[in-house]
Amino acid sequence: MEIKIHSFNDLQIAEILAEGIVIATIEDGTDLAGTVYYQGVDNLLVYEKNITPAFFDLTTGMAGEILQKFSNFRLRLAIIGDFSTYSGKSIRDFMVESNRTGHIHFVASKAEAIEKLSA
Repeated sequence: MEIKIHSFNDLQIAEILAEGIVIATIEDGTDLAGTVYYQGVDNLLVYEKNITPAFFDLTTGMAGEILQKFSNFRLRLAIIGDFSTYSGKSIRDFMVESNRTGHIHFVASKAEAIEKLSA
């Protein structure tokens, strides 16, 4: 895993670059939030492919736990991917509500992620 830091108009955004799953457990999500926070970065880009599918199954409680950690660290997060495969009402509603609050974003592209985190 590589953490690449981008600067956009006085805004620093950490991007996670990895081939495989980076967030497989709640602890992985917590560790990632802490690592980024202690690097002095307030914004993070993570790709859907780097997150275990269990995250997107809301019955596991994993998404809520991890996103609460990001909130505790005051980190804004953009998850980039193709979310059309998640057809369940609960996960779709969760994504819509997350996007509405402005702290967590589920987006289709890196450009959209940067735009949302820069707003």
